[in-house]
Amino acid sequence: MKPSLPPSAGFYKGLRDGFPICLGYLSVSFAFGIAVVGAGLPAWTAVLISMTNVTSAGQLAGLTVIAGGGSLIEMALTQLVINLRYALMSFSLTQKLSPRFHLPSRLAVSFMVTDEIFAVAASQPGEVSRRYMLGLSLAPYLGWAGGTLVGAVAGGVLPSSVVSALGVAIYGMFIAIVIPAAKRFKNVLGVAGAAVVVSCLFHFTPGLCRLSDGFIIIISAVAASLLGALLWPMREAKGDAPQ
Repeated sequence: MKPSLPPSAGFYKGLRDGFPICLGYLSVSFAFGIAVVGAGLPAWTAVLISMTNVTSAGQLAGLTVIAGGGSLIEMALTQLVINLRYALMSFSLTQKLSPRFHLPSRLAVSFMVTDEIFAVAASQPGEVSRRYMLGLSLAPYLGWAGGTLVGAVAGGVLPSSVVSALGVAIYGMFIAIVIPAAKRFKNVLGVAGAAVVVSCLFHFTPGLCRLSDGFIIIISAVAASLLGALLWPMREAKGDAPQ
């Protein structure tokens, strides 16, 4: 069996590993808090959303559905499409969890699985303990909720011109995520471009533009993903094929 992290040092090591993620989440959640207040919702709503979701893309898409008066079905489908990757990450992460990681602890950890937390946990040598995952998740969670609170409060007191300018920051974050990957992998650029084209098609085409923003997000994401799967399928490495 692979050696696990020392239980006594697990929590503090996780806390140290999670602190850089916390700092990164502060700026993103700050922008989300401003966006929520800018959409006409109270500050406490922004904090409640961040404390119960912890997903930047999902929360922004959900805010779009809420602001547009979308239905609960529309909201559910939007979140399913955008956040489905977290289920795959959680399945993968179960292979690294300590045997003493019982079901209640696994459920608690699954709530906090994000792209960054998954990447850090998956890169650890050997198995990861409950204490390590608690420390790794705690700092980012507090940073996400705290940044949202500060952004929401600031959005309520700053001039509207400043709030509008700061609200652009969250879109800049998504651009910053896509551009580096698109430079390295042309298929990422193709999928992102396809999503933009489909979204513009719905936005500027008479009749189609009447569709709600939530369903446009769902259709654009699914259509771009299907196109990417058809044009750039994942190839199995030699020797990895099933016997």
